[in-house]
Amino acid sequence: MWPGIRRRQADGELSNHDQGEAMRRSLPGHPWRVLSAAAAGVLAVPLAGFLAGPQPASAAQAGCEPVTQQAAADLFDAELPDRLQHDQVPGAVVSVVSGGATVFSNGYGTADIEGGAAFSPASSMVRIASITKLFTWTAVMQQVEAGRLDLDTDVNEYLSTFQIPATYPEPVTLRTLMSHTAGFEDWIIGTAARSAEDVPPLGEYLAANVPARIRPPGEVSAYSNFGAALAGHIVADVSGEPYDQYIQRHILDPLGMGHSTAAEPVPPALAADLAASYDSDVTPPERVPFQFDKLAPDGSISATADDIAAFMAAHLDEEGGGGILAPETMALMHQRSFSADPRLDGYAHGFKEHTFNGHRVLMHDGGWEGFLSALMLVPDCELGVFLSVNGTSAGEGVLEVMDVFFDRFVPEQERQQVPERSASDASTAPAEPAAGFYSPTRRNESTTERLLTLLGPRRLTIDGDGTVHFRSEKWTAAGDGTYQQVDGEEWLSFRTGTEGRRYVITDGPSFELLGPIETLPVNLGVLLAFLVAALSALAVPVAGGWRRVLRRQARRRSLTGTWRLARSLAAGAALLGLVFLGLMLVTVLGDTGDYIYGAPVGFRLLLTLPPLVLAGAAAAVAGTVVGWRGAGASVVARVHQVWLLTGTAALVWFVWQWNLIGWWSV
Repeated sequence: MWPGIRRRQADGELSNHDQGEAMRRSLPGHPWRVLSAAAAGVLAVPLAGFLAGPQPASAAQAGCEPVTQQAAADLFDAELPDRLQHDQVPGAVVSVVSGGATVFSNGYGTADIEGGAAFSPASSMVRIASITKLFTWTAVMQQVEAGRLDLDTDVNEYLSTFQIPATYPEPVTLRTLMSHTAGFEDWIIGTAARSAEDVPPLGEYLAANVPARIRPPGEVSAYSNFGAALAGHIVADVSGEPYDQYIQRHILDPLGMGHSTAAEPVPPALAADLAASYDSDVTPPERVPFQFDKLAPDGSISATADDIAAFMAAHLDEEGGGGILAPETMALMHQRSFSADPRLDGYAHGFKEHTFNGHRVLMHDGGWEGFLSALMLVPDCELGVFLSVNGTSAGEGVLEVMDVFFDRFVPEQERQQVPERSASDASTAPAEPAAGFYSPTRRNESTTERLLTLLGPRRLTIDGDGTVHFRSEKWTAAGDGTYQQVDGEEWLSFRTGTEGRRYVITDGPSFELLGPIETLPVNLGVLLAFLVAALSALAVPVAGGWRRVLRRQARRRSLTGTWRLARSLAAGAALLGLVFLGLMLVTVLGDTGDYIYGAPVGFRLLLTLPPLVLAGAAAAVAGTVVGWRGAGASVVARVHQVWLLTGTAALVWFVWQWNLIGWWSV
């Protein structure tokens, strides 16, 4: 099976664009699985000390099946139409490169439901989302080749209008940006716009939104759109050309990619050729409006399948550099640059590595609006394939066509070994397996989006015989601290970081062991304690009133004003907390797709409730302490007051822990 096209949404390896959909769809009630960033798991390898891998064999030497136009047509014509219909996806487009030439390209279904336009590989432009990053990384390598950039220099030396904070002794470099190991936290809210007028200049947006650095560079991968955008900004600065113009002049034009652009919006001459995308999870499918990317170098390119074939052919032409890089630079770019465990898949200067049928695949994928796309290169087979669909309902039916293609043309062989780096280069060390809850390393820690960590952990358990259960798969020990997927090709290992963090490294994304207070069971327990206490703020007074009525007790205890005020404040804070939790639950389970444009006013207003709860609870505590003696309250009333304040304190801890106090935490 092709795990590189699955589990991205659940595992936190989405492009920023994918994440906008993830906020809307990854929560309960939204089963769609986005096609996006696949492999991660990483540790930087210094360029100077990198050992060149074995020279690629010819396709024949690698035992690859020849891909002819007829063979590819027979496969896709037989597989794609039925799969599109089954998944209710409007259309798809595919291109295949073999032996340095495009051997097949075709469109299936419709590129525009309203207009009835058929998908054309030559003219139908799709938004390739995070595959744009491959163009950005290629541009970086061009500037390295020109001597304007160095992969291991602190990026602050290239930044003139803002700087990356020196949170750790190790600097952020272009190498760490290319392997997504710079250590940046992730964020989603406000990364897109509805119009070009709402998109600030790239440098200004980056300067105003530098994310926190939450782990040392070079420790483990955590997919970062900011990192790709930062690299594109640096290329623009050192070249003196805006990003979209640089890509046009130095990559698209030399490759003859006349139906492609990095500009947003698409230039008028090409606008009529832009395929539409659809939210096909609803009936009838709803057209998704054009979204503007504020982090353009991470995903702004629109292209045809035929044009992407030209880009794939260029990267498969290592001997000639494809006309966009010197041969030695192209070969370097395809070498592994990072792996958290050298025995597992990693990164190759921006390309994601994946092992399929034992072959090393260089790939990238992504999703934006309703488009889902994947680009895969098999260097030892001189083979490249690109697939894009324009509907959000694309599930395993459509995505598994890649499995069928690879099983047909990339026969199984023994897994290729990539040269290991020296042990002194490692910033993580092997570790014993650790059971517990793991979160994708792509996470947020400083804003309200930290809450997503709580909503999507993966539990890892270990049987008595050492079998590991993780991500709905079983893994058995294979020696040397690695574990192999049962009935699959994937591997994982356990590592410890420089600050004692525990990681699970896989052939795909990496995961970090959560502390007890970050786990879902503990937090559910905290919320349950608050709910019981808060509901008692309603139940106890009602029960007391009925008791007095039934016993015909007209006399009530004489309570001091301070105690009465403290009791009212405690009850009010608890009830306000109940309102907040209820509204937050409705928000989380609702449609949050528009949050990619920015936090709505209603959500910001909702976040003003926790400070009020905190203020009310603090005043109630003060009043309780002051009025405790001589309050005139019964023992039961006193116990209830303490219980209510303790429960409210549990809620205050929860909102503090997950950055939900105040609109400023968005």
